[in-house]
Amino acid sequence: MKTGIIGLPQVGKTSLFRILTGAKLEEHGYSNPREAHIGVARVPDERLEKLSALYSPKKTTFANVEYVDVAAIGQEALKESAYLGNLRNVDALIHVLRAFEDDAIPHVGPIDPLRDIKNVEFDLMLSDLGQVEKRLERVEKDLRKMRSSELEQEHALLLRSKEALEKEQPLRELEMTPEEKKLIKGFMFLSQKPMLYVLNVGESASLGADLETAVSRFKLDSVAHRPNAGATAICGKVEAELAEMEDEEAADFLSSYGLKESGLVRLIRKSYELLGLISFFTAGEDECRAWTVPTGAKAPQAAGVIHTDLEHHFIRAETIRWDALLEAGSEAAARARGTLRLEGKEYVVQDGDVLHIRHSG
Repeated sequence: MKTGIIGLPQVGKTSLFRILTGAKLEEHGYSNPREAHIGVARVPDERLEKLSALYSPKKTTFANVEYVDVAAIGQEALKESAYLGNLRNVDALIHVLRAFEDDAIPHVGPIDPLRDIKNVEFDLMLSDLGQVEKRLERVEKDLRKMRSSELEQEHALLLRSKEALEKEQPLRELEMTPEEKKLIKGFMFLSQKPMLYVLNVGESASLGADLETAVSRFKLDSVAHRPNAGATAICGKVEAELAEMEDEEAADFLSSYGLKESGLVRLIRKSYELLGLISFFTAGEDECRAWTVPTGAKAPQAAGVIHTDLEHHFIRAETIRWDALLEAGSEAAARARGTLRLEGKEYVVQDGDVLHIRHSG
């Protein structure tokens, strides 16, 4: 999963990227302000940690998310091919919004995340509209030469897209059939990508409650509940301090703010929900590992994520929920209880499944 991080100047966007990925940007000498920063973040998963404690494997491998941090967004930036390319090649976007007051960090005008969302969304849609209009001209020219059902379908979809964008409706909200999504996939439209809005709030004594109410307090409820969108809140200042702490110290620090988990954990979880992703596990003495598949993936598809040969030679999957395995204490005990099942090619993998693939390869 590859996620782009966007935002206006001075919102804490690059700080969030640095906290997520542990990147030390100053060490790399990024002299070009338009250069994208790319880093990988480990997806925290308490379930995998508990499985690892059961098996004591040689290696524990968490799922990863790749993040791309680009320069401050705006109409001028969106005219640059390299900048556009970095954003078009991601699966989803995180829009970081300033929701904190700090005299030391300049900001033009009052703090207003909803206004910032509308301004950035407009820029994304304007970029897409230019692309749609350019492609429409080409398709209409081709249709005058020779008509085909595929060209006609594309033409109709482009017209619908143009109409939506002109009404300032992002393409992520436009209903499309699977065939239409496939037809338009190559354009990698920016306003079609799932969007997670992340409010960066200020530090306070009541931070736990402030984070819980932030989306409503800054009037983001309506945009957060639109199709393929979501919203959450973090405190970048607190997350930066947490990133420097050991686990036990971090737990005490979170507790002092009335928090049970880091905002980054919620952010990554929300990203997964937005993209319709789940995790399954493989567990053994050599390695305990988390794998990522789309919601609704069947057992052979999950096997293919582990290795393509496993999908081709798939026979069955031994399956058990992670908590049922922990309760049983071992696979042998789970098998004796009847909670370890054999599933075939039509089995839909569930979030938290532990799989062992049987194959003929």
